[in-house]
Amino acid sequence: MKTVLIVEDDLINARVFAKILSKRGGLGVKHTENVEEVMKIAQAGEIDLILMDVSLSHSVYQGKSVDGIKITQMLKSDPQTANLPIILVTAHAMEGDRENFLNQSGADSYISKPVIDHQLFIDQIMALLPPA
Repeated sequence: MKTVLIVEDDLINARVFAKILSKRGGLGVKHTENVEEVMKIAQAGEIDLILMDVSLSHSVYQGKSVDGIKITQMLKSDPQTANLPIILVTAHAMEGDRENFLNQSGADSYISKPVIDHQLFIDQIMALLPPA
């Protein structure tokens, strides 16, 4: 079973995503907003894709506040995790944000919140999952 790591500080959003992914997508799900855990899980190869919230209000790494863009940059610059697909998830869906966020972070895709079309959400994730 493919597994998705949800990096999200809003528990309600995390639960909604987890339910859609497991029920509709048949995917395994892990959730954390702890940056050390994200790095450890990714480096251990326990997951196939990351859903990364852009605005993480509580996430700190090595004493500094970090957001989803920074965590994505760290993962993409690490040879162990560089090929792990990362989808940014954000409510900041202004014109031009998508390209800016993708260019800044090196992420593979972008989904805006709220997620209304559950099938489209699953399709976007499935498109980036590595083949079995």
